[in-house]
Formats: sequence, structure tokens, C-alpha cells
Amino acid sequence: MNFAVESGVKSMGSGVEMRKNQTLICAPLMADSVDQVVVLMHTAKLKGADIVEIRLDHLKSFNGRADIEKLIRECPLPTLFTYRPIWEGGQYDGDENSRFNALRLAMELGADHIDIELKAAHEFNNFIRGNKPEKCKVIVSSHNYDNTPSAEDLGNLVARIQAAGADIVKFATTALDITDVVRVFQIMVHSQYINLQIPIIAMVMGERGLISRILCPKFGGYLTFGTLEPGKVSAPGQPTIDELVNIFNLRLIDTDTRVFGIIGKPVSHSKSPKLYNAAFKAAGFNGVYVHLLVDDVPKFFETYSSTDFSGFSITIPHKEVALALCDEVDPTAKAIGAVNCVIRRPTDGHLFGCNTDYIGAISAIEDGLLGSHHGPTGAGSPLAGKLFVVIGAGGAGKALAYGAKRKGAKVVIANRTYDRARELAEIVGGQALSLAELGDFHPESGMILANTTSIGMQPKVEETPVPKEALRHYKLVFDAVYTPKITRLLREAEEMGAKIVTGVEMFIGQAYEQYERFTGLPAPKQLFKDIVN
Repeated sequence: MNFAVESGVKSMGSGVEMRKNQTLICAPLMADSVDQVVVLMHTAKLKGADIVEIRLDHLKSFNGRADIEKLIRECPLPTLFTYRPIWEGGQYDGDENSRFNALRLAMELGADHIDIELKAAHEFNNFIRGNKPEKCKVIVSSHNYDNTPSAEDLGNLVARIQAAGADIVKFATTALDITDVVRVFQIMVHSQYINLQIPIIAMVMGERGLISRILCPKFGGYLTFGTLEPGKVSAPGQPTIDELVNIFNLRLIDTDTRVFGIIGKPVSHSKSPKLYNAAFKAAGFNGVYVHLLVDDVPKFFETYSSTDFSGFSITIPHKEVALALCDEVDPTAKAIGAVNCVIRRPTDGHLFGCNTDYIGAISAIEDGLLGSHHGPTGAGSPLAGKLFVVIGAGGAGKALAYGAKRKGAKVVIANRTYDRARELAEIVGGQALSLAELGDFHPESGMILANTTSIGMQPKVEETPVPKEALRHYKLVFDAVYTPKITRLLREAEEMGAKIVTGVEMFIGQAYEQYERFTGLPAPKQLFKDIVN
């Protein structure tokens, strides 16, 4: 199934703050005591939440009416009361009458919303005998912690939730693949068309479902959940309020927002969303840039075929596969054999691939050799005649090997799999080694070393591809990893007397050109440098 459905739901006005949608940010509050919840309520308001979800099932002690009165009285924001049972992923393991009674009290005492599970909705409706205050909206919810059903099954689920008396429909599924999210987007759009009176909350849990939480304003979602702190989640994959508001600019997303993102595995470490979203906002460009954890690149491009999904940065390990999927590839990327940037043409939806990796990396290495912040202006490169060792034979390795060869360097490829090293070495007219041989390889002094693998990337920061003693033979060491900025490889290289160049320089350099290709606007170079540094 491809995602050729355009969003189709128009934004609903503006509040006091600058915003282009009415999607609410809801902060789930989980604490041991009512007093702790009250403190969290005020924190949520300061951080930018529109509404708080009070998770009664997380309270260690709960005193019914008195506690609910206090929670409503002292809350500076609209409230959503949830008393989630264990059988639906919550903490409550008592009897249903006590749970229903707490939710009934919340309704009577002034709660703005309560959440009741679809499995319990009929019984709860009988319990309250239809006595529901007009102010209180009932969210009927369903949670699937195993997978994301078919579009047909999701449509039937929404119909069942509506039939259960929902004022607001909510369902959450689990992403086994990022393409699962498309079915949820389609249901959101379809639901808006067939029944504009009933709002919908639809989330896909897990890292592969993150885009459902960020892009919900584009597809008409009633609210999304944002946590107060990283990791303090009520469901897998929830971002923080700060990330939603200040990194992804959630308030500015509307139906016309173009979607860009970084495709990789892993991908959560990437700082690209910080750069691009800040630049989009500064330029008034209607776009959002997101993390895209992709397992199957052909399936991803086939599924997300709408021109709303306009451009992608490609990172490890997908750069070579992505090239084969492009309708057109620029000559440099074709020569390298990998792309790190794919643009979807708005006119025909065709994919155009290019490679900006080598530009930023080679310029940064040249600058490091020259001891300058500016690349060489003459014909000669400081890389000419140097022995240039590239660790890795993937997309980034190909880019650096190609760039080094163009500058006149003697290229050596070292890779865990020797056959892949040999294949790349033959293409660039260089030498091949297995990674295990690199520690004893020092035919000359003053060599250049460039790591293009993910070795040393967070969280495995104590890994390094080269023994420390071997680094004494290198004049300069470059590491494409930029999280952390100073990897173990770079730290030990500096201790052994080498100049070092971080992956940040490569990251910024390739981002300039990608931004211009994405937007048609000049790159805000100083803004990028300020954010990264």
C-alpha cells in the first residue's frame, strides 16, 4: 500500500501563541502521590503543555473524592483523568467498580476529559447510567502492544469506538516497521472526511512510530503526548514536550507542511532535526524534519510515495541501497556508488539522488592539514601524494575514497570484510586491507586516517577501530562519528600527536548543500554552526 493520500484536513485557527494547528500537547503525569502530581502539573504548564493526563493508576495511595477535588482545583491546565488497568497496559489491579467510581467522580467534579478503554466502555456506560456532565469529554481508547492492524481492521476499530459512545476516538498501535504508520495516517484522514464531529487521537508506539506523534497536526490529530523529561513515558516512543515544541516546531505544522527526514538504522542519535527545523523556522519555510528509523528502504520509498514526503538525508547503512532506488542520480554520486541525499520531485514524484558527504569531509580534512579554517584556493591539495586510509567500505567510505582520490591521495581501504575493501579499492585504484591488519600497517609516516564506520558511536563510546599505538603513524585522524563529538579514536589520536578533525565538520558541510536542495534557499551557515557547536 503506498501513501498517495494527501492530508486534506485544514488547520483550525490560531491561539494566542504562534501556531498553525489546534493539536493539543498532553503531558502524562505519573507520580506516587497527589502532591507530587500537583508539582508536575505546574511544570507541565511551564514547559508548554496544553493539557495534562493524570494517571491515577500510578498513585501509591488514592483517597477518592478528596484527591480528585484537589487535583482539579490545583491544576493550572485542562485535565484528562486515566485509571488504566493492568490488562490494558496500566498499573491498576483492583476491582472495576472502584475504578469506574473514580472516573465518575472525576466527571462530576469538573474533569475536562476522562479515558475509558473500549473493552470496558459498555460496562462503564451502564455504571454511570448516561449521567455525563456536558463539559466532560469521554475518550474511548484501544491499545495494541503487538502490531498495527490492517487499514480495514483499523477502520472497523474506529467505528466500534464511535459506537461505544466516544466523544473522542483514541487508538494506539505498535510499529513493527515505519511503514505501519501510513495506515494510521490514512485512517486519521479518512475519519476526518466521514465524520468531522468526532476528534481522533491516533498514535503508533515505539521508535518506528515516532513520526505519528510529530506529524499528527498534519493529519488532523486531536492531541499528541509529550513527556516532561526524557524516558518518563506512559507509552513507548513518546518524545518530550521540549522536543515537540522547540525541535520539531509542532505548533507550526499544518496540512501543507512538507516532510523531510533522515533515513538510517540507527538514527535516534542524529542531530539533523535540530539543524533543519531551526533553519526552516528562521526562514519561514513550511517544512518539518524528522528521524526515520527504516529497516527496508525499498518498502519505505514505495509506501511514502506522496510528494508531501519531499526529501531525505540517507545515513548508515542505506546509502548504497538508496542509490539503486533513485530514478535519476547525479554523476558524482554514481561514481561514488552511494547517495546521502534523495529529493522527491514535486512535479512527478521521481526520486533524484546525490552525494554531499565527500564535500564536507574532504574540505574539513584539508583545512585540518593546513591549520586553517578555509580550504585551499590554489590548484594543489594538501592531500596530494598522501597515503589516505579509509576505514569502512560503505556509502560514506566510498564518498571519502572518491574524494581523496580526486585530490591526488594514495587510497587504502580497510574493512572488516576484506572482499568489500578489495571491491572499493579496485574502483579507486587503491590498496585493500582487512580491519584486523590495520594495526600493523605503517608503510610511511604522516598518513591520513578516516573512520567512516559507526564504531565509537553512542552508546558504544568505548569502542575504537584502531589500536592506540598504531595512531602514532598518522599526521591527521578524521572520524565521521559526531555523537560523541570527540570519540575514543580521536582522543587517543590526539594523545599520540595527530591532528584531529571531528565528524561535526563533515556533518555541517554536507548539510549546507542538502538544505539548499531541500528548500531552494541559501543555507544559514552561521545558524548551523551555532547549533552544532
